Amino acid sequence: MKIDKEISHPIHPLHKLKLEYTEIPFNCDGCKEAGIGLKYKCQQCEFDLHKACAVAHPSSIIHHPFYEKCEFQFHYNPPGAARRICDACRKDVLGFVYHCKRCGFDLHPCCANLPQVLNDGEYNLYLCLNLSSSCHRCGGKGHGWSYRSHCKTYHLHVSCVKELLVENWQAMYLNVDKNKVREMQTRIPSLKGTLKNYHGHGAGRGGKVSKCCQIAGGAVRVIVSAILGDPTAIIAAVVGGFISK
Repeated sequence: MKIDKEISHPIHPLHKLKLEYTEIPFNCDGCKEAGIGLKYKCQQCEFDLHKACAVAHPSSIIHHPFYEKCEFQFHYNPPGAARRICDACRKDVLGFVYHCKRCGFDLHPCCANLPQVLNDGEYNLYLCLNLSSSCHRCGGKGHGWSYRSHCKTYHLHVSCVKELLVENWQAMYLNVDKNKVREMQTRIPSLKGTLKNYHGHGAGRGGKVSKCCQIAGGAVRVIVSAILGDPTAIIAAVVGGFISK
C-alpha cells in the first residue's frame, strides 16, 4: 500500500503533515494514545498523528473478525456524552475512535489495526478476543484482547502492555524539558523481571520457566510494535532490549 509522504488533515488545516520516523515516544493528537515509529507531524506545531489515525476519515467504515455483526464508523470524537472504553485495550476513548452504533463497541484506530498474527522471528502470536489462561503480566484473565503463543501457554493482555509503556515512559520523561527529550537517545524501558515476578516461587521449574520467559521476550517486542501503531522490523529492533536488559 502506498504511503503518502505529506498529507493535509481536516483537524489541523493550517499546515500540511509530513511523514517521519521517530524512536522517541509521542502522544497522538488524534486518538490521544502513545505512539512510536512512523507518524505524520506538523513541522511548525507540536502536532502528531499515528499513521492509522491520519488515514482515517468520517466516511471510513471498517469490519473486524471479532465482531462479525458490527460496522465500525470512524469518529473524530467519542459519540455521546457517556464515557467510552476501547473494547480491545480497555482504556478510555479520548479522541479518534471506530464506533459500532448498533452494538456500542469502540476501538482505538491502532487497536482496530492490530494484526491477527504476529511473528517474533521464531514463534507466531495470535490475537484473541478472550483469554483462555492467565495473563503473564497481571496474572488475571479479565476483559480485553490479548496475544497468545501457538502453544497457548503464554498470554499477554494488550492493556497490560500499554500500562507498562505508560508507567515506564512517565518515569523517564516526567518533568523533563521537551527539548532535552528530543536530544536523548531513547530506548523503550526495560521490563526485566516482569515475567520472573509473575512466576514467583516457581524457580524450581528451571528450564520451563526460562523457556517461557525467552518466548515472552520476543513476543513483547512485536506486540509493543503493533500496539504503538507501527508493527515493522525497524521498531522490533528498537525494542530489542525491552526485556533483555
